[in-house]
Amino acid sequence: MKFHSVFAYGFAIVLAGAGCGSTTFQTTWRAPNARALQVSGRKVVGLFVGKNPTVRRSAEDAMAREITARGAMGVPAYTVLSDEEVKDRDGAQHKLADLGFSGVVVMRIVGHETQYRYEPGYWYSYPHYRRFWGGYWAWGWGRVYDPGYLTADRIVSVETLVYSFEQDELVWAGISRTTNPDHIDAFISELADAVSRELVNAGLLAPTRG
Repeated sequence: MKFHSVFAYGFAIVLAGAGCGSTTFQTTWRAPNARALQVSGRKVVGLFVGKNPTVRRSAEDAMAREITARGAMGVPAYTVLSDEEVKDRDGAQHKLADLGFSGVVVMRIVGHETQYRYEPGYWYSYPHYRRFWGGYWAWGWGRVYDPGYLTADRIVSVETLVYSFEQDELVWAGISRTTNPDHIDAFISELADAVSRELVNAGLLAPTRG
């Protein structure tokens, strides 16, 4: 599924091109008293907050795979909470507690924008510009200038929250920006890698041994 489907029922935007994304964080926050997360073998819910059920399922499947790849037991929220149950806070809380979940990773799109970059024309063989009569004159008439053009980048901002049910608090939060995301699986994988690095840097997650 193309990532532009994420914007159905809300953003109505089509991402141009098929470039892989580039994710950076605008801001991150760590709870002052948060303890390191013990995720090995623990059940963690992957929850994508969005209006499109199809996209929610695709995103949560990808989130669960990435959570599992990092040592926990990742579970897509839609497999334990129906579209109706996910709207019932108290019911969802009790159900996840009864099922033994230790935490949840939440992702939600919080913005998108288009940025334009001017790509200047390329002057071939720059040394020819040093002298007008002895270089550029003859060379310039024999070359055609490659004009500049505008390139549009799609920037998607995502809020990621990490809650520990055992610590009963939000332990980490961040707002990321991804340039030109394409397939949702690749996008979630890239974002999960970036989040994991931030959690390691914050002392909340043990580094992966490789």
